[in-house]
Amino acid sequence: MSTTATATVGQAFQATATAFAGAPALRTPDGAVALTWDGYAQRVREVAAGLAGLGLQRGDTVACWLSNRPEFHIADAAAMHLGAASFSVYPTYTAEQGEHVVGDAGARILITEPQFLEPALAVRDAGRTAVGPVVVLDDSADAGTLEWAELPGCAEPGFDFEARAAAVSSDDLLTLIYTSGTTGPPKGVQITHGNVMSLLASLSDRLGLPDGIRAISWLPMAHVAERLCTHYFPIVHGWSVTTCPNPKAIAGLIPEVRPEFFFSPPRLWEKLRAGVLASSGDMPEGDAAAAALRAIGFDALRVAIVGAAPCPPEVVRFWHALGVRLCEVYGMSETTGVATVNPPDAVRIGTVGPPLPNVEVRLGEAGEVLVRGANVMRGYRNLPEKTAEALDAEGWLHTGDVGAFDDAGYLKIVDRIKEIIISAAGKNMSPANIEAELKTSGRLIGQACCIGDARPYNVALITLDPDAAAAFAAGHGIAPDTLATDDIVRAEVAAAVEEANTRLARVEQVRKFTILPEDWVADGDELTPTMKLKRAAITAKYAREIEALYAG
Repeated sequence: MSTTATATVGQAFQATATAFAGAPALRTPDGAVALTWDGYAQRVREVAAGLAGLGLQRGDTVACWLSNRPEFHIADAAAMHLGAASFSVYPTYTAEQGEHVVGDAGARILITEPQFLEPALAVRDAGRTAVGPVVVLDDSADAGTLEWAELPGCAEPGFDFEARAAAVSSDDLLTLIYTSGTTGPPKGVQITHGNVMSLLASLSDRLGLPDGIRAISWLPMAHVAERLCTHYFPIVHGWSVTTCPNPKAIAGLIPEVRPEFFFSPPRLWEKLRAGVLASSGDMPEGDAAAAALRAIGFDALRVAIVGAAPCPPEVVRFWHALGVRLCEVYGMSETTGVATVNPPDAVRIGTVGPPLPNVEVRLGEAGEVLVRGANVMRGYRNLPEKTAEALDAEGWLHTGDVGAFDDAGYLKIVDRIKEIIISAAGKNMSPANIEAELKTSGRLIGQACCIGDARPYNVALITLDPDAAAAFAAGHGIAPDTLATDDIVRAEVAAAVEEANTRLARVEQVRKFTILPEDWVADGDELTPTMKLKRAAITAKYAREIEALYAG
C-alpha cells in the first residue's frame, strides 16, 4: 500500500481495510479469534463509538494494560480514529510504576485484562490519576469496572464515526512511548501521526516491505519497535498478525505461523543460533541449512530485523550464512524507533546501516549521534526542560550514543556516552562490545556485564543461560542448584571468556569473572523491559562481588 496518500494512521487503516477486506488480519494461536480486515474495521468502529460514549475526546489518552492479544490492536486503532492517543503499560509493571505512566499521560480510560486488574484498580483507586472507567477484557466480577463486551453499548445515538476520524490531523498525538528508565523514571515520548507515517514511508522503501504477509506480535506493545513492526506496519501493508500473549512461547509458535516478517532484539536471535549449533554440532550448509530453517519456522521469512540493543556481528553473520538476510537497525523511541537500517540487499555486518530516506544523521561533539527529520518526536510529555536538553534549536535530537560512519556512509554505534569505560590508565572502551563477544563465545553465557571504569582491568558478572545450563547439567550429572559454583561449569565459562579475549584488544580483555546463581529477567533489577543492562543498579546490587574480583 502507498503511504503517500494518507496523512494519518487512521486513514491508512481505512484504505487497507478496503483493499484487503476479506484477507486475514488478526488471529490468536488457537484460532479462537480470526478476524479479516473488514471484521477488524467493524470492531474498531464499534469500540470507537463506545469510547466516545464514555467521553473520550480528541487529544485525550487511553491506557492499555494488556498482553499481546487482538483486543489491543482494536482498542488502539479505535482511539486513533477519535484523535485520542492509546499508550501501553508494560505487563510487568507494579501498581506504583503503572501509576507513574498513567498519571503522567493523564489517561481518561484504562483498558486491561484480569491478570492485571489488581494493579490497574490500585492505580485508579489511588486517586492521583485522571482515570475514570476501567474496561476489563473477558469476564470481571468487579462491580466498579466495565466489561469489554459492554463497550459498544456505551455509544450515543447518532455517533458519527466518519466525522470524528476526518477531524484527525497528522499533527495529532498518536501514542506515547515510555522510555525504559535506565537513568530515572520513564519519560513519555510523544509521537504523532505524522511521525509514524513519515517513518513508515521511509522504512517501506528501504526494506521493500511486501503487502499481505504474516507476522507475530509477541513483545510488549509499550516498546516502540514492537508497536511499529506488528501494529503500524500491518495497518499500512495489510498483514496478518498472530498475537502471542506469552513471550516465552515464541519459539514454539514460530514453526506454526511461519512468519514472513520477524523482529526481535538480539537475545532471541542469539538463542535460536545457539540451538542450531548445539543440534548440528557445526554450521549447517546446503540441505542441512534449509532443514534448520524449516525446524525453526523461518523457511518463509522474507524480512528479518534485529534492533533495540547492539547485536554481535557473529550472530548477524550466522543468520546470513543460513540464508536469512538479518538487517540491524538503529533508533530509539525519540526517533519513532528507527533512524538508520541496513538495506536487505546490501547489509554491512557490524553496522546499523545508512540513514533512512528523509532522515538526517550526523556526528556532534565526541562523536555523538545527532538525528533530525519528520520521524523525531514532538517532545517529552510534561518535561519541557528534558525536551530542551534532547532537542536543540535547529531540531537535532541528541541521542547520547557515540557513533562513526564508514566510507559508504553506514553508521556504527560505539556505545552510550555515559557508559563508555575509561580505565585507570585512561583507555576508552565499549562495554557493549566486550559483552557481545562474551555472549557469543560460549553457549552457557546468558548475560554479561563488564565492569572496569576507573579500574586497573576489566572484570565481568556472568549469568548462565537457563536452557543451555539445564542441558549442560543433565549431560554432566550436575545438580541444577550447584551450577554457578560447579568446577566443570566454571571451566566451560572460563574457556568462553578466553575465546572472547582473543578477539579483544589487550586493554579490553576480561581478567576475572564471577558466575551469578540467578538469571536476569526483563524488567527485573538488572534489565529494563527491553533487555538493556541497568548498569548503575547492577553495580550497586553486586558491589560485594565486584570488589571481590578486584581484591588483591
